[in-house]
Parts: sequence; structure tokens; C-alpha cells
Amino acid sequence: MPSYPYVLLSAAVSLDGYLDDTTPERLLLSGPADFDRVDEVRASADAILVGAGTIRADNPRLLVNSAERRAARVASGRPAYPLKVTVSASGELDPAAGFWHTGGEKIVYTTDEGARRLRRTPVAADVVALGPELDWRALLAHLARVRGVGRLMVEGGGTVHTQLLRQGLADEIQLVLAPLFVGDPTAPRLFGPGGYQDGRLRLVETRRIEDVVLMRYEPTAPGTGPLPAAADRHWLALACELAERCPPSGTAFSVGAVVVAADGTELARGHSREGGDPVVHAEEAALAKIAPGDPRLAAATVYSSLEPCTRRASRPAPCARLILDAGVRRVVTAWREPDTFVTGADGSGVLAREGVEVLVLPEYEDRAKAPNAHLLP
Repeated sequence: MPSYPYVLLSAAVSLDGYLDDTTPERLLLSGPADFDRVDEVRASADAILVGAGTIRADNPRLLVNSAERRAARVASGRPAYPLKVTVSASGELDPAAGFWHTGGEKIVYTTDEGARRLRRTPVAADVVALGPELDWRALLAHLARVRGVGRLMVEGGGTVHTQLLRQGLADEIQLVLAPLFVGDPTAPRLFGPGGYQDGRLRLVETRRIEDVVLMRYEPTAPGTGPLPAAADRHWLALACELAERCPPSGTAFSVGAVVVAADGTELARGHSREGGDPVVHAEEAALAKIAPGDPRLAAATVYSSLEPCTRRASRPAPCARLILDAGVRRVVTAWREPDTFVTGADGSGVLAREGVEVLVLPEYEDRAKAPNAHLLP
């Protein structure tokens, strides 16, 4: 089970970046074709989340409107409607809101104080207290591990989108740009000010839908410190994909590696036995493509499907030493090296003792093991 769900932020904005205007009626930014697309995305999700402010302002129902899509969900063993989720630090929620009285199951994440308020004025939902303050990582972990949510669609509002992006927790942004202007500085905007991650996002798709344009983006900048960011999962998935391209071997693991700068620029990639070299390792192949002393290496992250080796017979320097010599201070890996070829290998420990931040994301272990299945018990 992944640590967190795949988090998809979904929103429509005016050309000047507003989610709505300040009139009593909700501003419709897209048309029937895009509403149907959103319905399709909802049907693909395990849960849909909005902030309490969105419930107060828009009173959304957050339903899958298509009977065919609901039937397909049921046929696949899922409930007709995704789990509906909201977040409220205060617990001040209107029990009469339509959010609680349509669709399937609902859950409210709140603080200890908010939970006490909701016991006095209950709503038709499960209530989960996250502690004295809201904690997005704890919320996502609970959704994944306790509620089995693998894909979370977030439909607003701007504060929720901003917080998830600033904390590096959004895997994807689906943004629809509408051909109109709002121009009211008091109207709600999609993203607020604050410290976002460095670097550019990757444009995955653009699509014209009637008179609006859908743009899909993925973050690229690695996380910092011991907490994984969404981009860390993207790059580690690529490393696992590279491992699948390795020429097979009965005497060495198939491993993929990617080196990524702090701003999300891919510096190099490599995989075991690349280029016909029967003994080259993935991290070795990737680092060899970067000029020694490249100033970006000091803040870069190495992603490797298997932890870097500490002992090898084929070359003088193991990959852990190559990483240290390159000046890299952060490594993300999917799988600790088993004793198949080297007893007591501990590349993660060697790196950590030299001050390198090492993250192991075990949800990718099975994928890293797949091209090595013939080497494992």
C-alpha cells in the first residue's frame, strides 16, 4: 500500500487566475463538455476532497453524475460514488449542507478542538481528529492506509490547493483556462502567496475542450530533507522503469538511476549494463554523464531502484563512494540490497553516516524487484 494516495488537483480559472467572482451566483468557467470530463475524472477517483470553505461557499454535491460510470464502478467492485472528504480546522460545518446528504460515504478531517465541536453539532460523516493542528501528511496517510484510497481528486478551494502544492504533496495539476476575465482583487484566486518548491512543472498534456483549454502538469523538483515529495515518487518510478530496460543477467541486479537537480532538471540517467558494458552499475552510468564538479550536484538527488552498492569486485569504487565523491547529499531508493551477492550490504547506512539524506520508499519495492525476480528466492 502506498504511503499516500496519488493527489490530483483539479480547478478551472479565468485568464487572470480567479476561481470565481464575488456575485452571489457561482461563476461557470467551463461548459458541458468539460463538466463531463470532470465527471469522468471523479469516476476514476477513490475519493474527492474539498475544503470547508468550498462547502460553505458553493454547497457542492460532488457526485458522479453519469449512471454508466457509476455502474462501471460497481462492476469493478467499488462503490457507486467515491468517498467524499472535507477538511475543517474549526469543525464549524453546516449539518444541512448538500455535501452530507448525497452520494456515498463521507469523512471530515479536523483538529482535536474541531472534533469536540462536531460532537456537539454532528454532521453525517465520520470524523477523524488529526491532533492540535491539521496535518496534511497525516491526513493522506490515513486515507491511504485506513480507507484504502489510492487516487484522491482535490477540487478546491484555493487554500487547499496552495497548501498541498507548497508541501510538495500534489502529484498532478489539471487546470482548465477559461476565456474570460474577473478583474476583482477581492475574488478568490487559485493559488495564494507563499514558499513553493523551486523549478518548473512538466507539461504532460494540453487539450482544447470547446472554448477552454485543459493543461495537465506534474511537479519535477525533488523534496528536501527526510520527507518525500510527490516529485520524488515520479523520479523513483522512472528509475524503476529504467531497471526494466537492463539486459538480463544471472550474476547482477538490474537497476535504474536518475540524477535530478534541485530545480527538477534531469541531469542524467543510467541503468545496469548500459551501452554493452557488462559490469557498469546504474548510478555509475548516470554520474559518468555529468561533468565532475558540476555545481548542481551538491543540491541534487540520486534516485536508484536499488540502494547504492558498497562493495563490488568489478570496479574499484562502489556506487555509494561515487555518490559521495560527486558531492550529492540526497538519495531516494526503493529497495534495500538483499544478501544475494553481498552479505550485509548497507549502502543506505554508509551514505547516512557520511551525512547523506537517504529515503527508502517501500511502496516501489515490488516494482524494483520485478526485473530481478529470477535472482530472488
